[in-house]
Amino acid sequence: MDTQTRHALKQDRFVGATASSLSWLQLHRTNVIKFAVAALIVVALIVTGVVVYNTRSNNAQIAFGKAMDIYTTPLRQPGQPVAPGDASYATSAERAKAVNPLFVDVANRYGWFKIGANAQYFAGLTYLDMGQTGPAEAALQKASNSHDNALATLAKMALAGLYRQTGRDAQAGDLYQQIIKSPTLTVPASAAKLQLAQLYETTNPAQAKKLYAEIKDQDKTTAAGQIAAQRLSGGKQPLQ
Repeated sequence: MDTQTRHALKQDRFVGATASSLSWLQLHRTNVIKFAVAALIVVALIVTGVVVYNTRSNNAQIAFGKAMDIYTTPLRQPGQPVAPGDASYATSAERAKAVNPLFVDVANRYGWFKIGANAQYFAGLTYLDMGQTGPAEAALQKASNSHDNALATLAKMALAGLYRQTGRDAQAGDLYQQIIKSPTLTVPASAAKLQLAQLYETTNPAQAKKLYAEIKDQDKTTAAGQIAAQRLSGGKQPLQ
């Protein structure tokens, strides 16, 4: 078979295949169009979702950053003059009153972002600074259920402190025990043990002594170990 004949046969097969494809498309035109439209809609939804997510994430970070700028503003020293236009605060309660609504807003609007969970935690802390234990407890409980274990343990420590402040030592002890069993980088086991030992000093001195001894032996070179050693020797250095 010569080259010209082979070329002609290839063209015939190509024409036949094309005609067959066109015929199939003609028969299934409606379904093909529906499929194409559906695919375009899916792509459009994905693109829109990514854009919306990125936009909201950026807005959340900006809002949280503004709140943190206020929360980390140093307090004025007694008698320190206030410069015109300078935002400063005389007490932590005054500062908390200014920033708490911002944290609450971020937590409510962006709760499904990690930064929203962080805002929930700081909302709880600022409620505590204002002496509003009810809202503080609600906010810290939400933060303690965060999927971010590091944040959850911070919230549990703050919540345990609130429980002790309001006379619920048993609940505080339960939270300290939880942290001791599942510590994180943000709250090591020794930090929770120190607080639990302090809690036991009046109710269970023997258990308090045992905990201090464990901390002293296991954390000899850390601040926790030094505090535990002082407690065992009768020192009263406050727990950090």
